[in-house]
Amino acid sequence: MKQITQLGATVEEAISLALQQLKTTRDQVEVEVLQEGKKGFLGFGARQAEVRVTVNEMITEPIVEAPHHEENIQEETVETVEFEVENEKEENPLDIAQDYLQQIAIEMGIDDLSIDGKIQGKNVLFKLESEKAALLIGKRGATLNALQQLTQLVVNKSSKSFLMVKLDVENYRERRQIALEQLAERMADKAIRSGKKVSLEPMPSYERKVIHNALANRVDIETYSEGTEPNRHLVIEPVK
Repeated sequence: MKQITQLGATVEEAISLALQQLKTTRDQVEVEVLQEGKKGFLGFGARQAEVRVTVNEMITEPIVEAPHHEENIQEETVETVEFEVENEKEENPLDIAQDYLQQIAIEMGIDDLSIDGKIQGKNVLFKLESEKAALLIGKRGATLNALQQLTQLVVNKSSKSFLMVKLDVENYRERRQIALEQLAERMADKAIRSGKKVSLEPMPSYERKVIHNALANRVDIETYSEGTEPNRHLVIEPVK
């Protein structure tokens, strides 16, 4: 039986992180909320949400064949196939995600959102365009990251297999990666000059990975992460 305990800023975020680690979907697990999250006031009294997620065990029951005429069996088979095809159309992850994103955009006051989506294996990629792109991105991509996590939850709620959703607005991800790589080099040089470790601001795991990779070939410093989500941050320390 697979089971993990996960922390997050909210219950939904904790569940999403747990599903990613277990590589499964929401309908295949049991969730026990151990602690509700709390934002606190001006950073004081904040408390992370904590959940315990358990993967359901598959139980296979023996199939008992009932007496049917061959014609009835053929008719039922055709009906079953048609029903499954209809369900597949209804649960198209691209359609689900696009409908959800359009609804969120309208609530944000964005009425010109254009979405280009495609599926590559287990990845669902969306490129968003709008005159109000800054609203979709938010400060240092915070809004975009939140939209990505929520969209992933919505998609996997009805998906038969786990899908990883990625959102991008006007190539923000690429521009952010370049900025992070430049930041990595500056902070590494600062650590060497000062002889002291440098702690960066909290970042999502994939952004920390960008910095790890950018500095992987340097032998004069080492990088590692400290803290717990969502305040986990990267540290650059000179090698002595």
